[in-house]
Amino acid sequence: MFNLFKKVLGRTNKAIKEVAPTKRKSIPKDEFEEILLEADVHYDLVERLLKGLPENINRIQAFNSLISVFQYKADFKNSDDKPFVEMVIGVNGAGKTTTIAKLAYRYKQEGKSVILGAGDTFRAAAIEQLSRWADRLNIPIIATQQGHDPSAVVYDTIESAIAKNYDHIIIDTAGRLHTQTNLSEELKKMIRIAGKAKEGAPHRKMLILDGTQGSSSINQAKAFNEMIGIDGIIITKLDGTAKGGSVLSIADELQMPIFYIGTGEQPEDLITFKANAYINTILDEIFV
Repeated sequence: MFNLFKKVLGRTNKAIKEVAPTKRKSIPKDEFEEILLEADVHYDLVERLLKGLPENINRIQAFNSLISVFQYKADFKNSDDKPFVEMVIGVNGAGKTTTIAKLAYRYKQEGKSVILGAGDTFRAAAIEQLSRWADRLNIPIIATQQGHDPSAVVYDTIESAIAKNYDHIIIDTAGRLHTQTNLSEELKKMIRIAGKAKEGAPHRKMLILDGTQGSSSINQAKAFNEMIGIDGIIITKLDGTAKGGSVLSIADELQMPIFYIGTGEQPEDLITFKANAYINTILDEIFV
């Protein structure tokens, strides 16, 4: 786990080394502040994290301060419902389709049966991309043509999964910008139709956030959460940015579960987020 987080936070840790090139048993408070800001931790949060810390900070004090960000009650909304319906949401370019493939691969590796629903009918390329992943992973998919009603795809996917006794359903949605009212209404309709097809569905609404956007993705997440209520987050592309500290800002602002971190482009490149491992990987670059 630690090695995987080291891979994900490679660029972040490189940026940290530029601020603190040598590891020490303790570092000055102002240097710790600079490290956190360099890693894209929001300024207001940095000020709160530093409050009460001594002028020279050791590893235990730094760990206790950072881990406090994750001390909120996170409802991971796991359910024994079968099929378990997940709806995956996020803007274009966040890595949504690839993440769906990674989730499907993960469930399949656990011995669960999975079906995909190509609910992004806004772009023909999205249907094609998800269909290619389904073929590659040998997973069934319900898809239609560009421009068709995505709610019909939702209904048909759930109906098919119930009939064939599948364990998991993962439904793609259009990579909508939260400012597009017509698309937000469409998303609400998809959620209503899912509930009609199976009571309680979707059981989990997962938001994909692009790690390269850093703390700026928080406003995006807040808008989606106000719109439909998000149950959890998956952060992608952290391996391609020095903004790894933004995870702290995201957790602090949104107070919701971070399920996974994307670590690359392959189906297996998805790791369960562990706050302890995440923080220790950063502190390993600062303290001996």
